Amino acid sequence: MLLNSDDYRREARRLLPKFVFDYVDGAAEDGRCLKRNRDDLDALTLTPRVLRDTTSVDTSVDVFGARWRVPFGVAPTGLNGLVRSGGDAMLAAAAARTGGAFALSTASNMRLEDVRAAAPEGVQWMQLYVMHREMAQRIVERARRAGYQALVLTVDVPVSGNRELDMRNGFKMPFKPTARLAWDLMTHPRWALRAVMAGAPDFANITADGEAGSASMQAALLARAMDRSMVWETLSWLREHWPGPLLLKGLLHSEDARLALAHGVDGLIVSNHGGRQFDGSPSAISALPGVVAAVAGRIPVFMDSGIRRGSHIAKAIALGATAVFVGRPALYGLATRGQAGAEAVLALLAEELVRTMTLLGAQRLADLRPGE
Repeated sequence: MLLNSDDYRREARRLLPKFVFDYVDGAAEDGRCLKRNRDDLDALTLTPRVLRDTTSVDTSVDVFGARWRVPFGVAPTGLNGLVRSGGDAMLAAAAARTGGAFALSTASNMRLEDVRAAAPEGVQWMQLYVMHREMAQRIVERARRAGYQALVLTVDVPVSGNRELDMRNGFKMPFKPTARLAWDLMTHPRWALRAVMAGAPDFANITADGEAGSASMQAALLARAMDRSMVWETLSWLREHWPGPLLLKGLLHSEDARLALAHGVDGLIVSNHGGRQFDGSPSAISALPGVVAAVAGRIPVFMDSGIRRGSHIAKAIALGATAVFVGRPALYGLATRGQAGAEAVLALLAEELVRTMTLLGAQRLADLRPGE
């Protein structure tokens, strides 16, 4: 019986090859940051108020002129085609049907134009990794033409985290099968059959898109390395190519939040990359209040990393988040039943949020307050 996101996690673990599940579920080094995210959320309490009218509960929120029916979206995650072929479009459609947002990763396995077309009625944001300025500029311009409503620059990946599970499994891109991986595939025939029919996933948005590009761009593609020369002052370069809302994802420090304000950023996503980058990072929920205080309501603050329950969403909002993003839970659903599974997980989170608000005596999101 699949009653919550942890149930979907167990089912995903059963259905996916070990190297795929470990890629989705794993974290940097010893996984302490991953655990800290969940433990700190679980430890927070919210104090119920009683004898309040909760005949109707409104979970909607206004974000950059768009009204979301629920205060959460699907976080940008890469290599979704490993979990399920066409997974990027399925997640976008699931988010649209739930009434939240979807953020497409630069490392997606489908072209950004095709994902946008899969859910044209939905709120879709484009996440950006900058490996090479020319390549990033092309992605930004394509996202603008395709109708993405916001650009999310991820800033916590100057270098990839030390993900030892992937190394132990021999999993790296480009994909090179080994004897261990072959056995893993043989013991998961349904996944393997779908994968054979779909073909090996590639990074559809970081190719040269049919054009050769410069020699340095081609070198950056082969190296898959981030541009570590990106600093605060270079945000103006992005502004030249992106007229819409610009958000930074991966902030944890209040001083960085103040710098973001000074450089004209439109929104922040407090995040430690789900524990996949620096194992010594604080939990995202513990960093949230400091960032919220630093921006003092001048721009919206969002959060991801560790969200597994509707009550977690309520806690983040009570601490000042405008909305949150979920990553792994949506992927667990995707692994289990494709788009229907992703929709089911998002619907569970929405139902849990309504129940949480009802028990707290909160009719609107603005009624959520920290526990006393």
